[in-house]
Amino acid sequence: MKAVVFAYHNVGVRCLKVLLARGVEIALVVTHEDNPQETIWFESVSALCQEHGIPTVTPADPASPELLAQVTALQPDFIFSFYYRHMLPVALLALAGHGAYNMHGSLLPKYRGRVPINWAVLHGESETGATLHEMAAKPDAGAIVAQTAVPILPDDTAYEVFGKVVVAAEQTLWNVLPAMLAGKTPKLPNDISQGSYFGGRKPEDGRIDWSKPAQQVYNLHRAVAPPYPGAWTVIKDTTFVIGNARLSANLPEKAVADLPTGLAVVDNRIVGVCGDGRTLLINELLANGQSVSPAALQNILL
Repeated sequence: MKAVVFAYHNVGVRCLKVLLARGVEIALVVTHEDNPQETIWFESVSALCQEHGIPTVTPADPASPELLAQVTALQPDFIFSFYYRHMLPVALLALAGHGAYNMHGSLLPKYRGRVPINWAVLHGESETGATLHEMAAKPDAGAIVAQTAVPILPDDTAYEVFGKVVVAAEQTLWNVLPAMLAGKTPKLPNDISQGSYFGGRKPEDGRIDWSKPAQQVYNLHRAVAPPYPGAWTVIKDTTFVIGNARLSANLPEKAVADLPTGLAVVDNRIVGVCGDGRTLLINELLANGQSVSPAALQNILL
């Protein structure tokens, strides 16, 4: 069986390795040029393809006539998309003799759309996963082939959950691929009316509203904690980013009772006072990429 694969990020790398291990011929990989303005903390699809001698292209637009002609000439049995960042045109999907399939980082139909892991953490979910599904004109709307769930623990950051989802994606593809190669691809309902759709997130979406309850502020921190841009707040024209924090359960109420919401220093510890009177214990606070000590923050707050 021959496949054309659109891939990027760790999910792209691991799922490509699954295809190779299962004996699939990968005729072409379409990937992205790394963005120099983005923190690249993940594995390289291009490097993997170079190691295995797999042809790669990096078109700016997957709907280009040149790419359509190239894939048409290859006559792939399958087209796969593994964390490729663009929707694929229907004309391209139709070229796959045995179907076109995408690996999505949620338990569909929940969290269709962009950055599903970050949204799941932001909303305090206790579970997410990876779903392989048929690609359609609408995003993440085609029939479900297989999915694997992973837990989101109370203190997990989106980065930690992403690591679990990478493994879930690998397991999902590994387990269902023999049936797909045998022409017996499962097709399960994907009722999008029972799910949810979310768009992309920008760094400015990480601004903290300290009037919110502590759990909501903590979920925002977990959802965008480094290597993502981080939850941030501004004091006297300085932007402070929370690097590491926990919901605090050991500060006496009287210690924060008279403090305004926002950053504060209590008993030589940095805390974030939230709208419900509860606090975040901030173990690492950053300004201009450098760690800020409690004493330094206290001087700024005076």
